[in-house]
Amino acid sequence: MDIFSVFSLLGGLAFFLFGMNTLGDGLEKLSGGKFEKTLEKITSNTFKGFILGAAVTAVIQSSSATTVMVVGFVNSGIMKLRQAIGIIMGANVGTTITSWILSLSGIEGDSLIMQLLKPINFSPLFAFVGIILIMFCKNGKKKDIGGILIGFAILMFGMDLMSDAVAPLADVPEFTSFLTMFENPVFGVLAGALLTAVIQSSSASVGILQALSSTGAITYSIAIPIVMGQNIGTCVTALLSCVGAKKNAKRAAFVHLYFNIIGTLVWLVVFYTINAFINFSFINDVVGPAEIAVIHTAFNILSTTLLLPFARQLEKLACLTVRDKQDDDETVFIDERFLNTPAIATEQCTSMAVKMADRAYRTILESLSLFNEYDEKIAEHIVESEEKIDQYEDILGSYLVKLSSKNLTLKDSKEVSRLLHCIGDFERIGDHAINILNSAKEMHEKKIHFSEKAKQEVEIVISAITEVLETTVTAFSNNDVKLAETVEPLEQVIDKLSDKLKTRHIQRLQNGECTIEMGFVLSDLLNNLERVSDHCSNIAVCIIQIKMESFETHEYLHEIKAEDAGKFAERYDSYLDKYHLPKNV
Repeated sequence: MDIFSVFSLLGGLAFFLFGMNTLGDGLEKLSGGKFEKTLEKITSNTFKGFILGAAVTAVIQSSSATTVMVVGFVNSGIMKLRQAIGIIMGANVGTTITSWILSLSGIEGDSLIMQLLKPINFSPLFAFVGIILIMFCKNGKKKDIGGILIGFAILMFGMDLMSDAVAPLADVPEFTSFLTMFENPVFGVLAGALLTAVIQSSSASVGILQALSSTGAITYSIAIPIVMGQNIGTCVTALLSCVGAKKNAKRAAFVHLYFNIIGTLVWLVVFYTINAFINFSFINDVVGPAEIAVIHTAFNILSTTLLLPFARQLEKLACLTVRDKQDDDETVFIDERFLNTPAIATEQCTSMAVKMADRAYRTILESLSLFNEYDEKIAEHIVESEEKIDQYEDILGSYLVKLSSKNLTLKDSKEVSRLLHCIGDFERIGDHAINILNSAKEMHEKKIHFSEKAKQEVEIVISAITEVLETTVTAFSNNDVKLAETVEPLEQVIDKLSDKLKTRHIQRLQNGECTIEMGFVLSDLLNNLERVSDHCSNIAVCIIQIKMESFETHEYLHEIKAEDAGKFAERYDSYLDKYHLPKNV
């Protein structure tokens, strides 16, 4: 084996890992995150969790990705530790599907059918079809299918390149002699764990072992402990992902580690104990890719069968390892781990933005209630809520910027744009709640009050503001375009009401029915309410424009404001009638 063979081996490994990553990304995008999203809805039934974990991992082709995702769910409080255990076990079984795909490279036979079953023969056709779908199709799903086909072709090309590169090692006595040291179960487990820890993928390390099997130097005595060690090595990814996480997330990562360590120790002892008495005849037989896939699958199924009934004991062991030392009830924001699964990250951002919108809505209502009866506790809560809204915007904004740089589907890309456009308006609504609070506080401290006429008029505007806020938040939460279309007519009515109230105040001031000091408070209140309705309009227009795939907001507003007929005019007249002011007597 010369230096060029080494280059070919490294290049084959690079193609293999890139192909596996491309294949997994394509499968994940094609699913639209549906498989991962169901993880959030899993019940406390451990067996159902196992089935779901196996299914998700088989689809996205990575037990590490599934486990890291679960650690993120546990860290965010979406999932309980006990629910995560079954999914983690299932992920170990689901990842074995990759080794079976790779085992196709070992198919032998001269018949046309057998030759067609060999990936190296049909994968070039996959690559050709894949590149056509990517280059000439506009449909996002077809492009994703193209990515899957190309990823598979690159994966199998890398596998074949590695096999060809190591083939000369079959004639090197030193290589065969070196491999015999891995017949020692301890060395074999350590080698498998180290290799997988370095490349952070048990599927990839099993693939490398399958490529080496083409030399004819890999026997069952070598492959069995290495495969078991590879399952331990894959835990490194989850352990790294839980650094800085909450205690339950760390426990989920340790459950993954203990599952594989206990499974390895138990079945190694069982296998070699039986072998000591029976002397398995196959132990020194040469294995190929298919036999390695059998070992990989059998070990994970046996480990799951052994430990699935002891899920609670695994949970207790993890809790003993990571003990309760501090209160973990602090607010949880979006976990960085979700960035590796953009569909999940987008959904979590939407969920957080909805909470932010609801908080902004409730904060405004609380501030308006202070005009009827000022309460210092409510005032303090309003300040705390506004600070929380600011935190939402800071964290959501930063996270969405990171997320926007990921490989998003068209649907998720639109959702990220919608959230980025709207969270600033919700934050400003929170600021106006503080301004309204200050106006109410000023009235309380100075012991000044609205006249009966002014109070009656302000209550009408407040009713309109309450409806426009409720409509906007509901439209935003449900991404409801039809409901969003009802916001702008009401916003126009609120602007008109505000102008009328200011005019009437001037008349009362001239008649000596109101004071200048009270006028300043009324003016501040109306200005803030106008700004709130303006932000509601911005949010509603954004919802509509995202659906229309256009961001010409000012042009859109100009067009609908210029209408004097149709639905807009009907809605406007309806709101004008609903929130008409009493005659100014």
